[in-house]
Amino acid sequence: MPDVLTVKVQTDSDSFQEVVVKIERPTCKKPFLGGFRNMRTGVEFHNAGSQTRGQKRPDKGIQLFCRETQTVWGKNKPQQTRNTTSTQMTKIGLYVSNMTDKLISPGKYFTAEEYHRRRLEAVIVLQKYFRRWHAINVVQNLREQKRLRLAWEAQEELRKKREREEKFRREYERKLNPKTKEDFELLYHDLELWIQEEIERINRTLTGAERKAALCELLEQETQLIACFERHKLNANEENQQKVILHLLDKCAQPKRWRAFDGKITEMDTRDILRARELLEIYRSISTEGIPKDERRDVLLTLRYTVKELDCKLTQEIVELIDREVDLMTRAVKECNLEGLRKRICTLFLQCIKIPEFNPEVARLLKVPQDPLKLYKNIYFCHSCENYLPSTEFLIPANSHTIGRCRLCYKLDNEARWRESFLKYRLLLENLRKSEADYEDDSKIVSFVQLPDLQYMIENIWNSQSALSAWSELYDLVMVRWDKQHEWSPWNTILLTKEEADAHLKLCNLEKAYEAGFIYRIKQKHIRAKNYFAHIPAMSSFLHRSDNQANANSYKTQDSSVK
Repeated sequence: MPDVLTVKVQTDSDSFQEVVVKIERPTCKKPFLGGFRNMRTGVEFHNAGSQTRGQKRPDKGIQLFCRETQTVWGKNKPQQTRNTTSTQMTKIGLYVSNMTDKLISPGKYFTAEEYHRRRLEAVIVLQKYFRRWHAINVVQNLREQKRLRLAWEAQEELRKKREREEKFRREYERKLNPKTKEDFELLYHDLELWIQEEIERINRTLTGAERKAALCELLEQETQLIACFERHKLNANEENQQKVILHLLDKCAQPKRWRAFDGKITEMDTRDILRARELLEIYRSISTEGIPKDERRDVLLTLRYTVKELDCKLTQEIVELIDREVDLMTRAVKECNLEGLRKRICTLFLQCIKIPEFNPEVARLLKVPQDPLKLYKNIYFCHSCENYLPSTEFLIPANSHTIGRCRLCYKLDNEARWRESFLKYRLLLENLRKSEADYEDDSKIVSFVQLPDLQYMIENIWNSQSALSAWSELYDLVMVRWDKQHEWSPWNTILLTKEEADAHLKLCNLEKAYEAGFIYRIKQKHIRAKNYFAHIPAMSSFLHRSDNQANANSYKTQDSSVK
């Protein structure tokens, strides 16, 4: 298409005028605006747009973007539709029945004030019934809570009664069949209580020669009871000795365990562990009674082959005793006549098992070290029994300046004179250490406290009773932290019953929960405990640290009060 076109334009009915039209070339491609196609001829017609140049916006030096929206403008207009109705009246020639008609008469007119008053009365009635319904529900809930509370209290009372009965039954069973040191402590303690009661009765009722005769008879009964206790103790020691031996051999045969990075436990059996396990099986076999002769002969042959690996005087004696028993069994000797020989074989074989050259795993479990130089370390002299013993055999209280007597001498002295039972204090100490281990905050002070220290704290500082309810049954008492944010110490503790301890540990603010007088009494007991443990070098660092924490807390409290 040329740039200039000449177009004839009709200006009048008979006249035409030529007009020169300049064609402006588009600088950009025109958008497609749609169109249509003639179905008959197939010619396509496109919708044309205007060629008017739009006005350009002034350039502000900032790149602008616009976004067209497709918002539809709506308009709402209500419209009432027509509903044509008609009525039919009675007239001449038409009858309309009035059986279903209603007679409407105007009522009494009431004002707006009367209307609102009636509404208020109706609302009051509704509120009255709602409040009644709500009160019934509240009372029912309170009644249900009371029922549950009474049921819980009855259940707790029944549980405490059963625990008390079970505790008495266990104590009675332990006293009837004593097996451990704690059982004999209970027996001697009850014996001392009975003797004191009898002496008081004799002094109150008898005088002169009758009193002396009654006291002599009481002394004779006490002597007989002590002899009976000692016989039971010998029998219990025989039973416990076999358990101790099997426990030692079982520890030697345990595999080595360690925890992997994924939390799984890995076990490993070394050659020495397999050796210890083989010796354990042999010892169990030769110490078993009532097995047939053929099996007994096979066990003795296995033992003979095993001990021959170590050539010494002890193994040679074991081999001789094995040959002797096999010879006696061949001659059909009775089983009862072989008991002494078999016990001797078991004893000598146990001694052989405790030799590290024969059983290497037993070296780490022996009390007496194999290296003589180690005997000079942590060995102390007991002035009572005049024996040199390791430090673990001495019960050293916190206020002690010297080593003193060993555990066995303390035990003999207690059985002979005081006859006190430390089972309750031992249970208290065990529960305290378990509860501190559950905190997992690296509490160290509880490991320094020994049984005499705890006994002194309970008897002299806390008067053997709960600080809240004054309950004096030690089986029901526990020691917990006074301030649970800090580790347990004798100056951060309180003696309570188990239920009171659970409620105490749930408290967040002790000053708001307890009265000032009660807190002052607890603080005074903590000061007495500090004075008791102050001269111990191991406790001095913990004392200084607790004082620094107390000073820091007091400074914070003062700052907060000033603000």
